[in-house]
Amino acid sequence: MAPPSKRRSGYSRRAQYSTFFGYIAGVAGVLVGAAFLLVSFLEPGAFSWARNAAATAAEPAGGASARGRSAGKSVIDVVEGYILAGSENARLRRELAESRTRLVEAEAAHEENERLKALLGLARRDPAPVALTRLTSSSASSSRRFATLGAGSADGVEAGMPVTSPLGLIGRVLEAGPSTSRVLLVTDTESLVPVRRSGDGVPAFAQGRGDGTIQIRLINLGINPLKKGDVFVTSGSGGLYRPGTVMAVATEVTSDGAIARVLSDPAATEFVAVEDVWGPVPQPGPPPSEEEDQDGE
Repeated sequence: MAPPSKRRSGYSRRAQYSTFFGYIAGVAGVLVGAAFLLVSFLEPGAFSWARNAAATAAEPAGGASARGRSAGKSVIDVVEGYILAGSENARLRRELAESRTRLVEAEAAHEENERLKALLGLARRDPAPVALTRLTSSSASSSRRFATLGAGSADGVEAGMPVTSPLGLIGRVLEAGPSTSRVLLVTDTESLVPVRRSGDGVPAFAQGRGDGTIQIRLINLGINPLKKGDVFVTSGSGGLYRPGTVMAVATEVTSDGAIARVLSDPAATEFVAVEDVWGPVPQPGPPPSEEEDQDGE
């Protein structure tokens, strides 16, 4: 049996060289690193070329990575937007519906304020109206034009009293019941109102035509001075209607006057004022007796 070898691997020449060169490389690396560190402290810009070269070499990989992140983020944003689009549209629709509702409420409040202001103006008239009441109904398609009031003789309403709105004359009371009254509108064919042109006082009569308009007939025939846009008010002649109440505006000139549109539309009127008769209405007297006829002869 051969004796065991007493040689150790550490005594191998190759191993010794490897260990020696390893020590030398380590020491050289430490020295080089210390030198670089010392130079970087003393001259910070000495290795800018190396940094620029490294940045240039790493730029393609960094750009590709950045583009990948951007593309990934865009895809995520698109998917997220698609998922949230339904809920966002529903929210916007709810807000739009709520805004429309608030707009309608604001318009309704404005109209209500205007109506109350007009009603307050009716109540402050001098002389004070006999009654402030609601116009409950009016005829629109019949050739006869009547309306119904929510006030009657119990409220002091009597036949012959004028009925007005904030925009002008509507008609006169034809019949008065205990709690309701019937009004003959100025657009009825049996209605005849003395009027004058606002401004210069040209006298005329306003007669209803049964179609929602009135016929203005001049008292003094001759050259017709009327023109479109003329405003007519009550003249007070006859002692029934208070003078100066706005009534109509001329829309078409005729040979003996004009056709006018009533400013106070009963269909668009909610509250009206019943006024007292302006003055004594002339009543037809009894027929003269035979003795008076003989005396007159």
